[in-house]
Amino acid sequence: MDADILIIGSGPAGIQAAIHASRRKVSVAVAGKPAASAAAGTEMDNYFGTGRVSGDRLIAEGISQAESTGAVFLGQNVISSARAGDSFRFVLEDGTEVVSKAVVIATGISRRKLGIPGEKELFGKGVSYCAVCDCNFYKGRRAVIVGNESEAAVSAEMMTGYASETSWVAWDMQANPVLVSKAEAAGVRFYGSKPKAILGDAKVEALELEDGTAIPTDGVFIELGAKSAADIAMDLDVMPEMDDTIKVGADCATGVPGVFACGDVTGRPWQVAKAVGQGCVAGTNAANYVKGER
Repeated sequence: MDADILIIGSGPAGIQAAIHASRRKVSVAVAGKPAASAAAGTEMDNYFGTGRVSGDRLIAEGISQAESTGAVFLGQNVISSARAGDSFRFVLEDGTEVVSKAVVIATGISRRKLGIPGEKELFGKGVSYCAVCDCNFYKGRRAVIVGNESEAAVSAEMMTGYASETSWVAWDMQANPVLVSKAEAAGVRFYGSKPKAILGDAKVEALELEDGTAIPTDGVFIELGAKSAADIAMDLDVMPEMDDTIKVGADCATGVPGVFACGDVTGRPWQVAKAVGQGCVAGTNAANYVKGER
């Protein structure tokens, strides 16, 4: 199939890009699975004008808006991508080929998981992959940060400003020593054994370690570092940064004509507000590019 613009990613950034691009009367196709968005299955209370709102609700309503202006949601992931002269060629999971004049990369990032019992079952019920996103829900409650790298150190120190008790589980410490010292000075409790299981029925109750320790807690924040889905960018001759994010200008354009990026894949903060704002910019400018207006 042909499309003026292919948007890769159907989370808040990609959906907003689809809304703005399709309103410019260009053909828009959206690849990706909404359920894989970082916003799916979550609740947020820091997004303008909504109060506490379900991420699933925002996604569903956004898709409906985009479809009403002509955007087509393909419901499949891109498995290969390449430049083809002045166009871009993509292959989806079922073998469908999509050729577009412009592309918006809104893939988000893939947060690494522990792969232990209770992690999947209690996701959204005390298990989180973003401390800065969910810290406000843990005021006066207990929290455990899990991770060996500097991202975990920053999250642990930050969480002490919210939680009544903050613990940090790091079994192979690789974090910057200065950041570790800051976490220690903030009152973080350290544990050096690897996580074994997250315990709880309807919600998180404790984190069990391989040495037999069980840490009572209300929340487990898994901060193993984040790897973005930037391989697509490299296929399109866009070189990701060292942390796998994609550098863009204020117009959300990359260094390759016709390639735009928005949302979590462009770096922190990993927040819906930022993703939606960049989605507006990327979608509008991608449409302008296709229409020869930029």
